[in-house]
Amino acid sequence: MTQVRLGLAEWTVLAVTGERPVHGFAIAALTAADGHLGRVWQIPRPVVYRAIGRLVDAGLITAEAVETGGGPPRTLYASTASGRERVEAWLAAPVPHVRDLRSEFLLKLAVLHRRGEDPAPLVAAQRRELEPIVAALRSERDGTGQDATGDFDRMLVTWRLVSAEAALAFLDEM
Repeated sequence: MTQVRLGLAEWTVLAVTGERPVHGFAIAALTAADGHLGRVWQIPRPVVYRAIGRLVDAGLITAEAVETGGGPPRTLYASTASGRERVEAWLAAPVPHVRDLRSEFLLKLAVLHRRGEDPAPLVAAQRRELEPIVAALRSERDGTGQDATGDFDRMLVTWRLVSAEAALAFLDEM
């Protein structure tokens, strides 16, 4: 079976449904601007429900029950064993690009925090992932010429280097 490529909305829904059966409205509340996960990555309610549909179709979550009561019936979703395995692997993997630290890496830290798990292994893996990137950027910056094109190239590489070094400093603070 081909593994479906997941975006951050799907990863978030999959991680939350692995905690306990939950309905889409509750996930949308968690990922709203004032929600625990929304402080890091906001997901509009319609996107949450689309993610639920994709995950059900992929066999990574399943409808467990329907809650009835003071409002419309709400379907509770839970991750499958395959879904839980994928989340565990995702949470352990560092992000490949500095630009993904602000979104995906912080989201992983937030999920680990919700679960009461130690982020140290992920932080160490992320540091190992960033160190060669910083070294390559330093080398690239030092080799950038001083002609008109080189000036902009040097600025761009310097921006990327300073961002990557700041990310390393953040990881060291963790």
